[in-house]
Amino acid sequence: MRAALTAPPLLFFAVFFGYPVAAIVGRGLHQGGAWHLGRFGDVLGDPGIRHVLWFTCWQAAASTGLTLLVGLPAAYVFARLDFPGRRLLRAVVTVPFVLPTVVAGSAFLALLGRGGFTDSLLGVRLDTGVWAILVAHVFFNFAVVVRTVGGLWAQLDPAQEEAARMLGAGRLAAWRSVTLPALGPSVAAAALMVYLFTFTSFGVIQILGGPLYSTLEVEIYRQTAEIFDLPAAAVLTLLQFAAVLAILALHGWTVRRSESALKLVDPARTAHRPSGAAERTLLGAVLAVVALVILLPLGVLAARSFDTPGGYGLAFYRALGSDDGGTFSVAPWQTVGNSLRFAALATVIALVIGGLAAAALVRRSGRLMRGFDALLMLPLGTSAVTIGFGFLIALDKPPLDLRDSWLLVPLAQALVGAPFVVRVMLPVLRAVDTRLREAAAVLGASPWRVWREVELPLVSRAVAVAAGFAFAVSLGEFGATVFIARPDDPTLPVAVARLLGRAGPMNYGQAMALSTVLMVVCAAGLLVLERFRPTSAGEL
Repeated sequence: MRAALTAPPLLFFAVFFGYPVAAIVGRGLHQGGAWHLGRFGDVLGDPGIRHVLWFTCWQAAASTGLTLLVGLPAAYVFARLDFPGRRLLRAVVTVPFVLPTVVAGSAFLALLGRGGFTDSLLGVRLDTGVWAILVAHVFFNFAVVVRTVGGLWAQLDPAQEEAARMLGAGRLAAWRSVTLPALGPSVAAAALMVYLFTFTSFGVIQILGGPLYSTLEVEIYRQTAEIFDLPAAAVLTLLQFAAVLAILALHGWTVRRSESALKLVDPARTAHRPSGAAERTLLGAVLAVVALVILLPLGVLAARSFDTPGGYGLAFYRALGSDDGGTFSVAPWQTVGNSLRFAALATVIALVIGGLAAAALVRRSGRLMRGFDALLMLPLGTSAVTIGFGFLIALDKPPLDLRDSWLLVPLAQALVGAPFVVRVMLPVLRAVDTRLREAAAVLGASPWRVWREVELPLVSRAVAVAAGFAFAVSLGEFGATVFIARPDDPTLPVAVARLLGRAGPMNYGQAMALSTVLMVVCAAGLLVLERFRPTSAGEL
């Protein structure tokens, strides 16, 4: 059973991650018939590189802490409080996750720069620097905490916390001793994903960091695309791997110490109308944060899409229906269909690969399985530049000659989406009481039937949450897609980047209009997933 579960994910990650990354790193270190291993000492001994590594680590830690601080109260609100517009708002807060970083960076410049929101109201400009970077990272990763932690929180039986209160524990003590330990693996999973995304931050640093701040991801891009020093880029890629593996090892140790079997219930039973001043105050505070951190930047993007040289209107949207042949082989609006098609296929692949991997991890433990878990997360901590170039270099010869195939795009997107599926489903699978599996096995059920009839109904909500994440990640993936998307099949983020790369207000306005379309498409897709999400823990 374990081999049947682990073989497909291992094969997928070996072929579409391990092989391309090894190819690009090998090409960087082996040039002119010789290995350039001496570059390790040169690169690691560079004080500038050490400063980049230090900044990369601490800004990721600060961004993760701030995102958890803002996101955990929101996770409770969306999981346990029932209020008008909750489903719509839960879809909207996921939209930033799919926006190209260059677009969102432009929105933050409008908010925090000269003449922006903070400058007009407070006389303070935060358009560049650490605080702008941290706020932008919260904007992007807020949904990771809300959906990952909230997905499990909604299924925790509140009766366990109520029992602790009946035994004399106060509200805070009962939450700290009962609910918080149960949420531990889910919080750790969310923190890991946020840290990996901020550790490999590229677009936000480029736009808001200015010339003083650089991450390993930015430095890899600079060495690859600007200086053309592939050996140095390869060394930095391996350094990034080492740092990510250390992070994953720490995460695995933390999760193993906090695992426990939990009682999962119908989420509809745990949600209630806000009662009391404390819950109403918390709801108001969370809605205010969402409005300022999420809705305001999105509103700026939408407003810019209507702000034409001739006044507010639809000129930019009309221009999306045609092209002069210099930017696309198709009209920009056709990229919507491309993105939906690629994202749908990538979501299916990610659910199959990630679901099998999560099922395998929950059944067995040990060093080999911990290594397997780390392998699944490596794509989130790997430079998108490395993956994109690796696809072009490695997958261009039989039997894997896929360079001209449209399948490269959903495969690359699934590579990033599958780790989210694993991290969302794993805490819920581990929370399933093992006695249920054992009882089904004693009654003669095969391992596959146990999975289908015992585990899957209990984790069906987590599957829907994972599908939402995989779809959102696939829809907005840009770093690798920009290298492998065919000219006649660009995705929405690629189209936005191409428009932003051309001078002129019309191109910029079309980029803002297409970004607004991307926001709407993402929100609509997530709302559809919300609609078809199981309404009870045992309903498929």
